[in-house]
Amino acid sequence: MSLLKRIERSNQPDATGTAASTESPATKLDEIRLKRQAAVPARDATRGLKERIHDRLITELDPKIDISKTDDVRKNIETLFGSMLEAEGIVLNRADRLKLLDETIAEILGYGPIEPLLADDSITEIMVNGPKSVYIERSGKVEKTSITFENDGHVNRIIDRIVSPLGRRVDESQPYVDARLPNGSRVNIIIPPLALKGPTITIRKFFKRMLTAERLIENGSITAEAVELLKASIYARLNILISGGTGTGKTTFLNMLSSFIPSTERVITIENAAELQLQQEHVITLESKPPNIEGKGEVTQRDLMVNALRMRPDRIIVGEVRAGEALDMLQAMNTGHDGSMSTLHANTPRDALARLETMTLMAGIDLPVRAIREQVASAVQMIIQLERMRDGSRPVVGIAEVQGMEGDVIVMQDIFKYEQTGFENNKIIGRLQPTGIRPKFMEKIEAAGIHLPPEVFGSDRRRFR
Repeated sequence: MSLLKRIERSNQPDATGTAASTESPATKLDEIRLKRQAAVPARDATRGLKERIHDRLITELDPKIDISKTDDVRKNIETLFGSMLEAEGIVLNRADRLKLLDETIAEILGYGPIEPLLADDSITEIMVNGPKSVYIERSGKVEKTSITFENDGHVNRIIDRIVSPLGRRVDESQPYVDARLPNGSRVNIIIPPLALKGPTITIRKFFKRMLTAERLIENGSITAEAVELLKASIYARLNILISGGTGTGKTTFLNMLSSFIPSTERVITIENAAELQLQQEHVITLESKPPNIEGKGEVTQRDLMVNALRMRPDRIIVGEVRAGEALDMLQAMNTGHDGSMSTLHANTPRDALARLETMTLMAGIDLPVRAIREQVASAVQMIIQLERMRDGSRPVVGIAEVQGMEGDVIVMQDIFKYEQTGFENNKIIGRLQPTGIRPKFMEKIEAAGIHLPPEVFGSDRRRFR
């Protein structure tokens, strides 16, 4: 029997004189479809609502409204949000409604799903590894979150919101970029085809409140004796390098050291992405500039270093020395700009000197290795080594003095060295201990009128004369 005949037969009156069925197959399919739609949770019914509100807001928002006035924009979003929910017949309880509204506002005014992570002061790093994998660092430990993006396009919209205000771009011709958020957080972005798992965002957050020496002492990151030496070294205008691996807190520590600089001095900072938060009033901040879309207009850290020498600086602080600007920095330290500081990536103070030597060669000037080492030995007086321990702590593990040259070798001496004494309750127990050796640069510190007690260096002797 054909399907048409079965349908006709089912519509014939039965023994009671009533039709067996008055519904067509199309009507039954409509019923099934409606039942399925009714069973879909409210959260699925609102899927894509944020995008539709965003698109509609762009078209309906008053072009004269100032987007920086977030209160006015928020009111417009709330009004549009309510009207769209009503028009689409979506009913939500108060909690779900507020949550969806906050997410919608974050999509339009903020940075989407990662907005709550940026607002959480306990989080120091946010790592977006594609749309479905978001990690954070809290208290030195990395953990995965339940936060996800809808797709690669969703991540790309947030990336565009980060880089557009800065005049930067991320596309196939420039698939990676360093940038910063308005709050000073550092951002690195890399996209396909270089990032195989999707657009990747790494955000390094900085403390809204600058860490003081007192807080670092309370945390066990450094000792009071070491701070006393560092404070005297800054005041006496020693040239200092801060060395450590990624995420060891080099920039944070440099900010703390900068608080010891006298307010009467003119300080110039040079960075790829401005991160330093110096508290002095007379500070000039310089930031390098990438090339434009035509590949022109690039200004490197080395260009800024050369220009800074013409700006009458008392001290020059390089956020991180990475390449050929190392040569210009060493020359600045050797030509009257004492008290300059910088950070670099290295595992030990000895490695820091070797890397500084390598970066100097990257300047493209054919210099003998001995000449470079003589420059380094005469320019740098102190290296501070930071390390990230397995329990998440980031203490100072060494303070070393660069004493000079012996033959072709740079001579170094540890002044403070970290000693681990145990491991309890998932915490490393240790302390930065003095080695008992009086550094040679004490002559310069005492010439500045500062006399440190011998206890600072772990000696029982009386004050140095």
